[in-house]
Amino acid sequence: MSTEHETAPVAEFTPPVPAAGEPGSPSAFSEFSLEQAKLALRKVKDPDLNLNIVDLGLVYDVRVVNSDVEVDMSLTSPGCPSGPEIMGDAEQKLKAIPGVGVVTINLVWTPMWSPDRIGPRVRAYMGL
Repeated sequence: MSTEHETAPVAEFTPPVPAAGEPGSPSAFSEFSLEQAKLALRKVKDPDLNLNIVDLGLVYDVRVVNSDVEVDMSLTSPGCPSGPEIMGDAEQKLKAIPGVGVVTINLVWTPMWSPDRIGPRVRAYMGL
């Protein structure tokens, strides 16, 4: 008399891969990270104007590649005495986001910043 029991093979569980745009998909992570980066930059203020650099139009582009963030930004003028402070604050705010790797802040002068780059809501607030 045999007491052996046959066992069914154990199937390995493979979690489904989310489709692009769904939470958990690689592209959703990038978009979410991009949004986090933009929100972090809104916390960086020009100390002279006490307005954030995004609404002032100083941020030209933000790119997220894997966990790295690259920002193209300008200043209100090439001789802006607050430039190093603003750029350093932008880097610190971005590095404070969990999971962010290398942060690169590129100072660009093309196109040259002008008050026309200020967001409409802030322009109205400033009376421009």
